[in-house]
Amino acid sequence: MATEPPRRAPPPPPPAGCPESGQRRAGDGEEAEPLRGSALEASSPSVAVGGGRQGMLNGCVPLSHQVAGHMYGKDKGGILQHPDGTVLKQLQPPPRGPREQEFYNKVYAADCCDSVLLELRKYLPKYFGSWSPPTAPNDLYLKLEDVTRKFNKPCIMDVKIGQKSYDPYASAEKIQQQVSKYPLMEEIGFLVLGMRVYHIHSDSYETQNQHYGRSLTKETIKDGMSRFFHNGYCLRKDAVAASIQKIEKILQWFESQEQLNFYASSLLFVYEGSCQLTATSLSDGTLAEKRVVPKGLLQDGDLLEYNNNIHVINSTENGKIEASVGKSLPKIYAFHKKAYSKRHHSQISLKAENLEQDNVWKSSTCISQEHLNGNVIPQLEKVFCHMPKEMKENADVEVRMIDFAHVFPSNTKDKGYIYGLKNLITVLQNILDN
Repeated sequence: MATEPPRRAPPPPPPAGCPESGQRRAGDGEEAEPLRGSALEASSPSVAVGGGRQGMLNGCVPLSHQVAGHMYGKDKGGILQHPDGTVLKQLQPPPRGPREQEFYNKVYAADCCDSVLLELRKYLPKYFGSWSPPTAPNDLYLKLEDVTRKFNKPCIMDVKIGQKSYDPYASAEKIQQQVSKYPLMEEIGFLVLGMRVYHIHSDSYETQNQHYGRSLTKETIKDGMSRFFHNGYCLRKDAVAASIQKIEKILQWFESQEQLNFYASSLLFVYEGSCQLTATSLSDGTLAEKRVVPKGLLQDGDLLEYNNNIHVINSTENGKIEASVGKSLPKIYAFHKKAYSKRHHSQISLKAENLEQDNVWKSSTCISQEHLNGNVIPQLEKVFCHMPKEMKENADVEVRMIDFAHVFPSNTKDKGYIYGLKNLITVLQNILDN
């Protein structure tokens, strides 16, 4: 896949706070159009290196699940994935690139004793210094933690935070350009740059780009954001609640510091989209499945705990047909829909048996179709997806700050960023409450 060659290393970083010129990188005030679906996953790892020479770039490939920013092979620059699992962000032209590198170097300095910066590390990707390909030692990349690496089916959203997507040194022309892209930025305080959501029923991803985010208004922002937390069957309230808690911690940091202001910086949201299952053996030797998802409440108040064995039983004229939870949740839905359509009056039950150390407890809950008012599918959704609001940390969620090409020293609180965080929390809380 031919691309433009990476830029050469910029000169040493200028003093923080100096004005800049030229175009901004996506996510730093100017968003690039992301590729749709999984187009990058099929991209060739052969990229242009060092003055147009073709090579493997030391085994690095384009990041397959990038949702915003410049894309390798489509834009100048882009994000790569290193064979060791880290991500490589190409250093931008000065002063943006050197400023971001200086920020990371300061926060992650081995001799750093600033409590504010030490606390900030908790909310950033880990930083492993700079990296250059052997074939082009002057091409610099920031080597960063891949926050999505631990997830099986990562759902990812990039949200720019703050009332301004331009820094204090932007020209009048640049300010007008940025304001015209999303006039509601000052009022709403954040902008969705892109999202990638896993749908369990189709085993596929839905993607949205920055145009989707710019189309959201005060009246539609809640529904627009909730789309990120919907897996095709139900709203992942556990992920919403966990996200709120993590944003609140970042907000606490901002309200406690008066030395840095952030412009055109983003929050990266990641949560697990798949319903993870593990095999277990029942006392009679039958191989069943344990699901590893947060516990939920059945409609009648019966509690379904962690790692339960779910059996779907369809009584027909030919006898019982029993189906354990198999590889994925879609099979359960398909089974129910097929069974219900073929045998409207058949007895369908949801049997939840608590397992402990591969043995079945004596007590179990058996709920008939009549008990569920004839609506089995929504009830299954409640089992798998309805989590109490109090359970804020059951979901595996990451919320990290990214994009620091426009961070400047200050002696006041970052009111614009704080405003955006508070509004974002309000929107997510409304999603959770409703």
